[in-house]
Amino acid sequence: MTASAPAAAREDRPHVAWTRKDLLGLRELTREELLALLDTAKGFAEISTRSIRKVPTLRGRVVVNLFFEPSTRTRLSFSLAAQRLSADVLDFGKEGSSTSKGETLVDTARNIEAMGVDLFVVRHAAPGAAAVLARHLQASVINAGDGSHEHPTQALLDCYTIRERLGRLEGLHVAIVGDIGHSRVARSNIWALQKLGAKVTVVGPPTLVPAAFTQLGVSVCHDLDAVLPEVDVLNMLRIQRERGGGGLNFPSVEEYSRLFGLTQRRLERARKDVVIMHPGPLNRGVEIAPEVADGPNSVILQQVSAGLAVRMAALFLCSLARSKSEAAEEGA
Repeated sequence: MTASAPAAAREDRPHVAWTRKDLLGLRELTREELLALLDTAKGFAEISTRSIRKVPTLRGRVVVNLFFEPSTRTRLSFSLAAQRLSADVLDFGKEGSSTSKGETLVDTARNIEAMGVDLFVVRHAAPGAAAVLARHLQASVINAGDGSHEHPTQALLDCYTIRERLGRLEGLHVAIVGDIGHSRVARSNIWALQKLGAKVTVVGPPTLVPAAFTQLGVSVCHDLDAVLPEVDVLNMLRIQRERGGGGLNFPSVEEYSRLFGLTQRRLERARKDVVIMHPGPLNRGVEIAPEVADGPNSVILQQVSAGLAVRMAALFLCSLARSKSEAAEEGA
């Protein structure tokens, strides 16, 4: 038996069939598929407001968090999302696992799948790791971040948050500021926002924002002050030292903060209703000042809340698509 989507998801727009058992990235998704995810998330959002915050949608299903990189928000968000859908949740960590003894990623995942696992949530330092697993597993695979490639659910929750705050995505101008070159969040946001009708500008020093990003259809700018009056949304990213070899691609943190940090004084040059975002973790006083992060323009905590609804939608849709595919094969 397969569960149906929440009523709000069905009412917002005509039904769009979701046929993918995996969510590996946003580059390959259509605009309609992106909207299907966002609308389904909208239907699930109200569950967090109930006195009993659980529905039986994935009862009997098993979700494994297969995380080979440190994570707090994403791992906990996926765990809570699965639990609110009544799934059983297992957490897998790299430390002490069979992979540390020489077993391949694929063999590890296939052995776990043999225990009756239905969905894998995968975070890995290697770009394409989730896609490799999806080719070898019957279970659904959701990419929770693969190297500098993509982080689809983070971009989806960003789009969801913007739409809830401003009522639309079409026609908005979004600036993504920071370490664009190493950021999987930036790449997923670029794919999603443009398909949903937003204009995107990436901002940062030339060492972190290569001119080649124009090939993705975005504008490249190396002067934050120049774009501040023009944008509707500022998405501030941290420096990805763990993916940049541990060093700095600019003279000093102090200089970076002076040129690209979002301070209260700098915020005064932006539109009064500009939306301030950050995927976390925050480096307060570097890319964003504490008073800005905690101020009225900030939607950082709303992003965290939106992550639950978006990840519930991803788990539900991928599980439903897999069930339909298996039922079709059985009936063939």
